[in-house]
Amino acid sequence: MSITPAAPDSVVRAFIDERRSGFLSDLAEWLRIPSVSADPERAPDVRRSAEWLAGKLKGTGFPVAEVWETDGAPAVFAEWPSGDPGAPTVLVYGHHDVQPAAREDGWHTDPFEPEERDGKLYARGAADDKGQVFFHTLGVSAHLAATGRSAPAVNLKLLIEGEEESGSPHFPALVRAHADRLACDAAIVSDTGMWAAGTPTVCTGMRGLTDCQIDLYGPDQDIHSGSFGGAVPNPAMEAARLAASLHDEDRRVTLPGFYDGVAELTDEERTLFAELPFDEEAWLRTAHSHAALGERGHTTLERVWARPTAEVNGIGGGYQGPGGKTIVPSAAQLKLSFRTVAGQDAEKIQQSVREWVADSLPAGIRHEITFWGATRPCLTPLDHPALQSVARAMGRAFGERIRFTREGGSGPAADLQDVLEVPVLFLGISVPSDGWHAPNEKVELDLLFKGVETAAYLWGDLAEHWKPAEPALSDAGPSEHAES
Repeated sequence: MSITPAAPDSVVRAFIDERRSGFLSDLAEWLRIPSVSADPERAPDVRRSAEWLAGKLKGTGFPVAEVWETDGAPAVFAEWPSGDPGAPTVLVYGHHDVQPAAREDGWHTDPFEPEERDGKLYARGAADDKGQVFFHTLGVSAHLAATGRSAPAVNLKLLIEGEEESGSPHFPALVRAHADRLACDAAIVSDTGMWAAGTPTVCTGMRGLTDCQIDLYGPDQDIHSGSFGGAVPNPAMEAARLAASLHDEDRRVTLPGFYDGVAELTDEERTLFAELPFDEEAWLRTAHSHAALGERGHTTLERVWARPTAEVNGIGGGYQGPGGKTIVPSAAQLKLSFRTVAGQDAEKIQQSVREWVADSLPAGIRHEITFWGATRPCLTPLDHPALQSVARAMGRAFGERIRFTREGGSGPAADLQDVLEVPVLFLGISVPSDGWHAPNEKVELDLLFKGVETAAYLWGDLAEHWKPAEPALSDAGPSEHAES
């Protein structure tokens, strides 16, 4: 394995400073393209965004930069071989589509006319995700300039999709169709964030998801509760019974086998979570909630990052109009979602739900269950050498000790892990105040350039410290869709 000398920090920073203005000018040009994947009228803009990025990647030096078609919006693929025998192959994932935005939503300025003020860049996509994709262009250039290389120290690939903000409906098929071109030793997701500007962190995993709708049917029509109530089964009451029985008194999920295989937190991970400056009262305000509540024996951060959950997303049935209507309703509905962690099998959970419902309902209640797919969880162990490279590179850029977090949500990163069978790493510099999906989205410019600097250090660190043959990561079941 070829060893690339560490890029001198001063050289990297000087290179970045010299090109700061041009980098921001280019980023602003890209942000002006309203690539809203959820709006069919913006389809030409999404394509224009992909073509713009492919052209810019070629201008950066990538010998291969292509627009890949899907049954929906196009993605962008780029590749830059290292030329060094045995160099790791790394795939960077991000997305170039953005959420809808309009001035009347509460924006102080036009969301697609970037504005720089007070050390921040405001525009839709500034943080989610164009800014975090684009820092890799200047990062690889700084890496080359500081090391004297003509190609990166790793075989570098990029896959930037165009439908993440629409749920990535065609992403799994895209990855499967191009698995040979996307083959790599690790995937790095730059569609994430840090704990806070003063607390730089690296995310080590995301939870998975499977969700369903349970439809319950009783009488063939709504019937009089005085004549029949208390003597026939009531589907709305049975929906309530199901919801109420989903957890025990310790708020643990009661589905048989639900916790089978769960990767429990290590003492080290619990300690690292506890070190984070977590203000639960402030967190509750962001949740618009008045109390924290969850599985007994675990902290709030452990509950949302590392524990599996079951939630009632909706429950309904019967009369919902003004005043009363004394009926036994003919039908009711329950919507449930299950966040999974490494070690769980979504198909087994789905089967457990089917058996639980069938065993819980009385005679006279028919039911149907519809599952909408499953996104698998992903988790990279703290001691994985590639994860340690990300933490070292970020530590050099920030001059801070890097801590570790997880994400409670679910996303397309799991499809990369599932199809390519590689560890998934996360490199993001966004902070919670950046306002993803909200009016006045912004990116902190100091942090954006720390992302550039991290990328400049990362490729050499990976080439020096990682032997790709080392085994990967925790497992957890098939992935059929992704959810933002």
